[in-house]
Amino acid sequence: MTTYHKYITTVAVIGLLAAGCSSGEQPKDLRDHKKETTIAEDLLAKVLKKGLISDIVLSGSLKPYNEVNIFPRVNAFVKTIAVDRGSLVSKGQLLATLEAPEMESQLQAANSRFTQATENARASKEKYGRLKEAAKEPGAVSPLDLDNAMARMKADEAIALSEKSNMGSVKTMQSYLQIYAPFDGMIIQRNVSPGALVSPGKSTDQPMFVLQDIKKLRLEVFIPENYVDKVDLKKPVSFIFNATPGLTRKAKISRSANTLGSTRSEAVEVDIANADQQLKPGMYAEVRIPLLSGARSLLVPNSAIVRSTERQYVIVVRAGRAVLVDVKEGLAAPDSTEVFGNLKAGELVLKQGNDEVKENDFIK
Repeated sequence: MTTYHKYITTVAVIGLLAAGCSSGEQPKDLRDHKKETTIAEDLLAKVLKKGLISDIVLSGSLKPYNEVNIFPRVNAFVKTIAVDRGSLVSKGQLLATLEAPEMESQLQAANSRFTQATENARASKEKYGRLKEAAKEPGAVSPLDLDNAMARMKADEAIALSEKSNMGSVKTMQSYLQIYAPFDGMIIQRNVSPGALVSPGKSTDQPMFVLQDIKKLRLEVFIPENYVDKVDLKKPVSFIFNATPGLTRKAKISRSANTLGSTRSEAVEVDIANADQQLKPGMYAEVRIPLLSGARSLLVPNSAIVRSTERQYVIVVRAGRAVLVDVKEGLAAPDSTEVFGNLKAGELVLKQGNDEVKENDFIK
């Protein structure tokens, strides 16, 4: 190979190496360059703090004022049933009669023991009385015999009292064979028939009866956490039942749970008179709850919220950079939406939020 050919070959190799380096690696200043987005001033909006609404509309449901599952207190068989589903009952009314033959035997045995103990106590008392009377004659009765007679009398009286208490306990147990209504109301479930064996149950077992007080109902509404401290308790709430559209009712909030449940909301109740029994437990209603006049919220344009399957956020401009702030939506107006998050009134957000703008992008 001539000197000329060696020179051409060397130049070609150097050229290929230079080309490979330039195509596979960029300068450091280009790799570190951040995306820069230019936003016109009219495409930015301020976060506003003002009152969005004067009330909120939530769903509620009716519950009975009182409700109880009725179980027997003893193991027994159902003898008679005096009520059925839909029966209106009064407090103290007999609902059912049970029978337990072994309980009658227990009562007879307790009565016999009480009678025997009473006779023993009476005999001991008479004996003590005679000895005491005889002891008036000096030397007729020894002091020891008199003391023993008094001790025996007191012991027999104590036994008699014990047997009386035992007999009363058996009578109380026997009284459990009659099932009475604990309050005025309506039987909404009857789960037994005559001849059935019943026993004291747990809350998960099926009761004999379910009794509800429906002359007065509770309208239960769950207030979201973000509005708990904004509810005006002095003003009445208005509500419309789905079953009676067009008929608006008003009442004041009667009580609140004063704690947040598993759904991060607070339960409040409105007592509703239902003497005509037109309303039924389980009915749903739309409840309009007034808010305090001074309650203010952070508002952003509706289009500023970016929504995805993983999160919802707004793009805030801070120190010339984009900051993606997660928010939780509240109530919406035609042109703005109430949001909750790490925002301050007066901050600038992009009116048209989109997922092309990334965290820390330069914005000017």
